[in-house]
Amino acid sequence: MAIKNAAFWTALGWLTSVAAAPGNPSAAASLPVSTSNVAGLHVLAKQAGKLYFGTATDNPELTNTSYTAILNNSQMFGQITAANSMKWDATEPQQGVFTFAAGDVIANLAKQNGQLLRGHNCVWHNQLPSWVTAGNFNAAQLTQIIQTRCSTLVGHYKGQVWDVVNEPFNDDGTFRQDVFFNTLGQSYIATALNAAKAADPDAKVYINDFNIEGTGAKATSMKTLIKSLKSQGVPIEGIGLQSHFIVGEVPTTLVQNMQEFAALGVEIAITELDVRMTLPETAALLAQQKKDYETVIAACQAVPQCVGVTVWDFTDKFSWVPGTFAGQGAACPWDENFVRKPAFDGIVAGF
Repeated sequence: MAIKNAAFWTALGWLTSVAAAPGNPSAAASLPVSTSNVAGLHVLAKQAGKLYFGTATDNPELTNTSYTAILNNSQMFGQITAANSMKWDATEPQQGVFTFAAGDVIANLAKQNGQLLRGHNCVWHNQLPSWVTAGNFNAAQLTQIIQTRCSTLVGHYKGQVWDVVNEPFNDDGTFRQDVFFNTLGQSYIATALNAAKAADPDAKVYINDFNIEGTGAKATSMKTLIKSLKSQGVPIEGIGLQSHFIVGEVPTTLVQNMQEFAALGVEIAITELDVRMTLPETAALLAQQKKDYETVIAACQAVPQCVGVTVWDFTDKFSWVPGTFAGQGAACPWDENFVRKPAFDGIVAGF
């Protein structure tokens, strides 16, 4: 089956080992590393019929030359996502005052490397400046704020894929209670999508969320939302499956769930993939992690409408996991020393 909205992707040119444990330098010696000789995961993804394999990155990491040597390899990564520098607090710290310097660094890097840029994100309940959360705006005022935000941001970075709305649901499938929903109900989602698409008709607009990768209440609510938006004529072209997984707990219904999303007329992307484990790493955990990465990649490979995969940074050195989940980590395909782990081989096998 042909990839949906092939013209968009054609215009962009897209169709044509483990670190030692703290205090124990020898710990890594007994742990397995990658045995693959594949030069580039993006090249492999393209050969498998996908549009890209990519990674998130963040501005502070760009001073590490060992890191950027891998990041800038367009055979390895054909796409990058700005992890933080395009979020609301980073781009509109004061109402109506937009700052794009940090985001432009990521955008320009992608352009120089010939990599696709994913915009992340327009409207999210987190990392909001206080003027948004404490402004006590009425419905008309907040609607205008969302419209200005989305149109300015997407208009500045034209021609890209955008996570326009991020994480609108609770895990039980109810809408998240935040400043947007509490003031506007679910209409804020349509407002954001309409504003983004109006600012750049060439943009591709997504909703992005976690724990919607397998079937269940949250995924069902997202499908209901898609149907509702489409019935209203609101643009919604893709669903991002964040895919922050735990070793050994990848959903068994990935393919079925992707197929159900695709049947609604949207494409799918795996947008923030990592597979964390309870530390310390062991050979058994790394072997299971390899299988888990393979399972996720193979699921995307099995569904034509799954257009590509992005890892939420590629190295454990810069992973968000240890700072968020106490005692957990080692979630990425490269270790803290930029050595490829067995997870890398799992990605290769999945494609």
